[in-house]
Amino acid sequence: MRGEIESNMAVDIRLAGTRETTKRAVPDEIANLVTPGDVITSDTGFMRGHGTYMEDDKLHTSVAGVVERVNKLICVKPVKTRYNGEVGDVVIGRIIEVGQRRWKVETHSKLDSILMLSSVNLPGGELRRRSEEDEKMMRHYLKEGDLISAEVQSVFSDGALSLHTRSLKYGKLGQGTLLQVSPSLVKRRKTHFHHLPCGASMILGNNGYIWLCPTVSEETGTETGGYDQDLQPVTKGDRQTVARLRNCILAQAAHGMMLFDTGILYTYEASLKYPVKDIMKPEVMTEIIEITNHRQEVEGS
Repeated sequence: MRGEIESNMAVDIRLAGTRETTKRAVPDEIANLVTPGDVITSDTGFMRGHGTYMEDDKLHTSVAGVVERVNKLICVKPVKTRYNGEVGDVVIGRIIEVGQRRWKVETHSKLDSILMLSSVNLPGGELRRRSEEDEKMMRHYLKEGDLISAEVQSVFSDGALSLHTRSLKYGKLGQGTLLQVSPSLVKRRKTHFHHLPCGASMILGNNGYIWLCPTVSEETGTETGGYDQDLQPVTKGDRQTVARLRNCILAQAAHGMMLFDTGILYTYEASLKYPVKDIMKPEVMTEIIEITNHRQEVEGS
C-alpha cells in the first residue's frame, strides 16, 4: 500500500541554478522610480507635494515610489502603501465589528471604515427611517467576518472612510475568492464591476481587494437588499475558471502591470494553453505576460 501511494505522488523540484533569466515586463513609469533620500530636483521653482521634503535647497523624496508632476507640483506616489480613499471609490471590505447603528469595516486603509445603518438598503429596497427594530436586526443583515462591496460616501477629517451600499449592485458577497494587491495597481475606470465572457464576475476594488466569483443572475438579491447569500455548490468548471483568473491577476500584479478588465481578459486567454497550476511558474508567467503586453500594444496602436 505504501509503495502504491508513493508511486502516485509527483513532486516538482526546481533548482535556482537552472532557472532562465528573463526580463520582466516593466511599466514606463519605472524611469521615475525613486528611493528615500534621492534628489528629485534642485530647481526652486517647483512646489513640494506629498512624499517630498526640502533640504539644502534641493527637493528630496521621503518614500520609495514614482515621481508625479502636475504643472509646478511634484509629489511621490508610494509603491507600497495603505489605501487612501476618495469619494466615489468602489471598495471591498470585511465587517470586523457591529456597533450602535453602524458597522466597522476593514478596507486596507490606515483607519477602519464606517458603514452606517442609515447608509444601507433595507430588505426589499424599502425607503424609510431606520427604527429600533432595524438596529436589533443589524447582525442579521451583516455580521463579523462578512465580505461586502461598497462605495466611499465621504472621508472624515482623520482620513477614515464613510461607506454606503444604497445601490443593489453593492452588498454582501457570497461564494468566491478574495485577492489582495497593491491599491496603486488597480486602474481607475468608470465601472469596477465586470461580467467576463469566460463565465466569471469580478469586482476590482480601488482599495486593492479583488473579488472573483462565478457569474450569477442579475436578479439575485433584488428582493433581499443584497444580504442573501447563494450557498449552492459551485461546479468544478466554475472553480477552475475562478482559479485560472486568480492566477492570471497575481501574475500581472507580480510584474507590476495595471489591473483592468481588458488586460486581465487578455492574460486569461493567453493562459488557456497551460494547466491552472502551472500559471504561477516563473517561466510560464513571464511568457503569458509577454503575450499580453504584445496584444495590448497591437490593440492600442
